[in-house]
Amino acid sequence: MSANAAQVLARCDELALISARPDAIERVHLSPEHRAANDLVAGWMRQAGLTPRQDAAGNVCGRREGARPGLPALLLGSHLDTVPDAGRYDGMLGVVLAVAVAERLGERAAELPFALEVVGFSDEEGTRFGKALLGSSALAGVWEPSWWELRDAAGTTLREAFTAFGLDPAAVGEAARRPEELVGYLEAHIEQGPMLEAADANLGYVTTIAGARRFTVTVRGEARHAGGTPYPRRRDALVGAAQMITRIEELVRDSDCIATVGRIEVRPGAVNVIPGEAELTLDLRAGTDAERDAMWQTLHCELERIATARGLSLEVVGTHTAPAAPTADWLRQAVVSGIAATGDHAPLGLWSRAGHDAMVVSQVTDIGMLFVRCFDGISHHPGEDVREVDVARALEAFEAAVLAVADALDDGDAAVEEVAQ
Repeated sequence: MSANAAQVLARCDELALISARPDAIERVHLSPEHRAANDLVAGWMRQAGLTPRQDAAGNVCGRREGARPGLPALLLGSHLDTVPDAGRYDGMLGVVLAVAVAERLGERAAELPFALEVVGFSDEEGTRFGKALLGSSALAGVWEPSWWELRDAAGTTLREAFTAFGLDPAAVGEAARRPEELVGYLEAHIEQGPMLEAADANLGYVTTIAGARRFTVTVRGEARHAGGTPYPRRRDALVGAAQMITRIEELVRDSDCIATVGRIEVRPGAVNVIPGEAELTLDLRAGTDAERDAMWQTLHCELERIATARGLSLEVVGTHTAPAAPTADWLRQAVVSGIAATGDHAPLGLWSRAGHDAMVVSQVTDIGMLFVRCFDGISHHPGEDVREVDVARALEAFEAAVLAVADALDDGDAAVEEVAQ
């Protein structure tokens, strides 16, 4: 029972030192820092009684056999890569907690009706190649060959980076897990939101991970002289886009959805020219695909109405769709049971507005998630912070959730095989 909250936080600090920048945390896919982080975590896995390896996609994995060799595995994990100028807990905390649980279980792991595995995913953020969830996509067997031609800012393709890292692009399929190899997947993660803090709760359980759609919206008008064109003759694309952005917030803020316009570009972009074109991005999320899609229909109709009223044209291109990923009832109950072991018998259920590796892993096995309170909901920022008491309770709850999974499987091989099927 040597693993504790202080050790977990100290290990997060160690990982934070592995950075491509001296002034901030930045650790991207297939970089020297990626390799160093894998090596460090592999050492912790070995100390925890796991047998570590690096899979064909660069994920670091560790396994300990259960009651007999070759049983399907309960997979615990999160990601080790970061955004630029990152905090030290997004992803990292979940991996370190998973290793600590394996260490705390000790010899009890050999009595479990499943093998115990821990994974540190190589790329969740998509910082280097612009495509998120590469590590978990390989594990889930949903790798797309078109991704090999993705390029980083230096022009290096994903294929070239794989080879330089010592991986074989032709072998990436070997990272894929089959449903019958897994019992389920549990991920612990900082909330990345303020709900737990507002409720004065250490921990929460995830009900579903947001279904997201992203769009590029182009508004076209007419570029003309800023001084010489009177208002009745203006078809200002930027003013129209601004009205659309405001209306998006008005329509979404009182719903169960969330929408963000993250970027806007204006052309020709001269101080004395009426904008002839404005291009904006829209990120739309909800707890269910039905809610998200219904809101998109409402928003699309309103954007068209504004464009028509202002004499503008509108072009919308979908750039990304990710289905909502509900947590499995039985694993959700295991997480709730784990939280109850800390003394909280009425834990808060939350839908995750952020994406996680679990949403991809759900395509190959059942998922459950534990949320840990973080200061002010801050994430993807150096201000990320967690309290030791919350980490201590997360560690206790995560361990108890693993044991609850074992109880749910009724300690029998037949039960494991039934779940795996």
